[in-house]
Amino acid sequence: MRPGEIHFHRNFYIDRETGEFRGKYLVVLARLPGGDIVFRLLTSRQHGRPERPPCYHGDPYPGFYLGIPGPPLDRGTWVDLRGIEDYDGASAAGEQNRGNLTLVMTLDSAVFVPMKASAPFFSSN
Repeated sequence: MRPGEIHFHRNFYIDRETGEFRGKYLVVLARLPGGDIVFRLLTSRQHGRPERPPCYHGDPYPGFYLGIPGPPLDRGTWVDLRGIEDYDGASAAGEQNRGNLTLVMTLDSAVFVPMKASAPFFSSN
């Protein structure tokens, strides 16, 4: 997994109502020297996040508006800038080998560089 890549994790969380696994898209911000992967989740739910300016650090949810990145992300998409635990590199590799984590696209550097600059870099842990 490389910075700027967007991956789909088909079993990212369990839906509390149905008990079924649900997927999430995530964008890779960086790989740490120890192999961990810094990432942020993507969402199509605006929840008070503006499109302009694309970088928003206010309440209720900070985000960075990517626009419509392209298939399979075919609607307005924000990077959720709230911290999340880094992904262990070995675990991510295992998820890829099992087909649970797949590369769907790579962001153009004109989009990735300003997005990464706006993101809190390290997880909240």
